[in-house]
Amino acid sequence: MPQIQAIRGLRYDLGHVGSLSDVVAPPYDVIGPELQDELYKKHPANTVRLILNREEPGDDDANNRYARAERFLKTWIREGVLTQESDPAIYVYHQEFEAEGNRYVRHGFMAGVKLVRFGEGNIYPHEETHSSAKADRLKLFNATKTNLSQIFGLYPDPGNKTQKLLDDYVMDKTPLVATDHLGVVHRLWPITDLQIISQVSAAIADAPMYVADGHHRYETACNYKDQLAESGELTSVHPANYVMTMLVSMSDQGMIVLPTHRLFRGLPAMSSDDLVAKLGEYFDVTLSGQGADQADTIWTDIATADNQGQIGFYCPVDNTWVMATINEAGEAKMAEVAAEHSGDWQGLGVSILHRLVIETLLGAKDLPKANYVHLVSEVEEGIEHGDPENGGQPYPLAAVVMPATIDHIRSISEHGERMPAKSTYFYPKLLSGLVFNPLT
Repeated sequence: MPQIQAIRGLRYDLGHVGSLSDVVAPPYDVIGPELQDELYKKHPANTVRLILNREEPGDDDANNRYARAERFLKTWIREGVLTQESDPAIYVYHQEFEAEGNRYVRHGFMAGVKLVRFGEGNIYPHEETHSSAKADRLKLFNATKTNLSQIFGLYPDPGNKTQKLLDDYVMDKTPLVATDHLGVVHRLWPITDLQIISQVSAAIADAPMYVADGHHRYETACNYKDQLAESGELTSVHPANYVMTMLVSMSDQGMIVLPTHRLFRGLPAMSSDDLVAKLGEYFDVTLSGQGADQADTIWTDIATADNQGQIGFYCPVDNTWVMATINEAGEAKMAEVAAEHSGDWQGLGVSILHRLVIETLLGAKDLPKANYVHLVSEVEEGIEHGDPENGGQPYPLAAVVMPATIDHIRSISEHGERMPAKSTYFYPKLLSGLVFNPLT
């Protein structure tokens, strides 16, 4: 891993804002209009005003949501709502949450990670990025000159030795605590002890880092750094050489990946007979019940089998579920239609779903964006109530699919490949607003 360094973070002064829970927010890309409105109302200094300021009537090149974010940030610093750490720190960060009936704690720490372009070092992406999102984030970088949200990075540490060092250090210290809108409890401990910081830096110095979340922000941080270099502003000690990152061991017990199921748009509505005929010789198929509430049984069977090649499909025409498991002929066909990819990529459930089933066997490319959901209850709701973006019309096809695993992320990233969109869903999301990292 390129070197890490402590950062002099900006943090909310609780004497000004009261509860930390009132001023934090999830990452900008999971905030819809309703949640944005809720966060705006929660507190006049809520982080949403920085990371996803509202568009207002009359906005133009000079007066827009980026300029407003800049003004809020400067005002909050001037008024003492935000104060800067007196000494460089790394930040131990725990998240306590419930998923699928179990209680977990994810352990990590935040620090600055030295930027290196993907493909030029040992920091690896696993998802594709989009130019529009990067352009949006670069405008925010230029306006605020601050890392407003952290990148989420994974590193190998089979014994979790690095995190144990940190957790032992903060064991008897009082954390800052925030609870988010989903009930996840976030705890933060700043560490300024130079010896501990040095030990942590040395412990992971040779480790690779895999970006779990924040690909757009990472590439934008690289673009911002290059922009400063071109203007002559970048020096070897400029803070923009680093990006604020949450680092989590790949072996941490709280490091789980949830599935992302699909409610498709843009296909002809399908019956089970239609689908079975299309899947042909490439899948072993069984009809597996009817009705939206069968989704839970379908997911349980897939999760228990732990087979990436097993996918559950809901066909609305006859209200029937089809369980499809790729066979040898299907694996051979997948190797043919995805020959440019590694065997690891070809064996991924979402790769099989999109490349083999949707694009090849159903002949559907360039579909409208699917409705991506993570909970079985959301699949059931989608089946029962239809697509709200299309007047409640039934979705023509739904798919329940396995998520990629941490091992998939490592192997596919190291091949230099990127997974299909929405292959992973790391829960819970990291909060924005616990720490900001000034780049000036």
